[in-house]
Amino acid sequence: MSDRGKAAAKLAVLALLPVCAALLGLGLGASSVELGQSVKEILTTGQAVSPDSRILLYVRLPRVCAALLAGAALAVSGMLIQAALGNPLASPNVIGVNSGAGFFTFLFMALFPGIPGIVPFGAFAGALVATLIVYAVAAGAGAGKLTIILAGVAVSTVFTAGINTVKTFFPETLYNGSTFLIGGFAGVSIKDFSAASVMILLGLPGAIALSRQADLLVLGEETARSLGQNTAVSRFLLIITACILAGAAVSFSGLLSFVGLLAPHIVRRLLGESKTGHRALLLGAALLGAGFVALCDLLSRLLFAPYEIPVGILLSFLGGPFFLFLILRQRRRGK
Repeated sequence: MSDRGKAAAKLAVLALLPVCAALLGLGLGASSVELGQSVKEILTTGQAVSPDSRILLYVRLPRVCAALLAGAALAVSGMLIQAALGNPLASPNVIGVNSGAGFFTFLFMALFPGIPGIVPFGAFAGALVATLIVYAVAAGAGAGKLTIILAGVAVSTVFTAGINTVKTFFPETLYNGSTFLIGGFAGVSIKDFSAASVMILLGLPGAIALSRQADLLVLGEETARSLGQNTAVSRFLLIITACILAGAAVSFSGLLSFVGLLAPHIVRRLLGESKTGHRALLLGAALLGAGFVALCDLLSRLLFAPYEIPVGILLSFLGGPFFLFLILRQRRRGK
């Protein structure tokens, strides 16, 4: 079997992950639900009457959809940022994209309350501002991989302070502000992510369309230019798309950590970056990110049932050690 055929087979297997995660997320929880009977009732009557069907339609379905969308968006955003900045350690939360999106989300909600669609727009603006600041600082300092990470940490700290400032002066801005800072899907409704879902569902195909530009950028600046690529334009397009995805996800999921770091690295190990282009890698990242976040959200509901922990806590426990491992491996390689 050719490398392309092997990659296609692995993607087909990866596609089962979000499907299985969604079914488990719909069927399992603090209370048992007759999934088949509830789905039949909703489809035949067009409404949810029984307690089981109401739990399924108004609690678990929005939560599973939100987890799938956020996971796919953050994973693909991480892959794009790594390609644009040429840094395998970069991800939306590491370089301050998430905190920037979170700050502008809080700020826009405080300054423009009740305006439809303002939250996803604010989150995108914050993600873009944070990314451009990090890129400008790193470029001015002679962009090394460590410089980008340090700049991202500094930017993330400043925006986190901004979030806490907005919370202090506008405590009513977000009723579950603590959960937002950690990241989670408790109490999410279709209305909460309807606008953001449009941005994600448009951004994901947009990211796939930019896979050729990502392939050339990872070859190096000089090589990409010799092949006729305008590297500045390509890098800007990748960053814009990554910010749209990350900002949209943050607007309803909160500051989820490390999804954009874990998923791209695991997908590269599974598919092999040198054997497959970014088209397959981005598809794989979307599938893995969606399934991974949905499974982690399910675990956050089941581990301490009937109580639950925000999924962001679980992701931090998993992602923190993984990030340290990547740093040590990069140091050993002298990068």
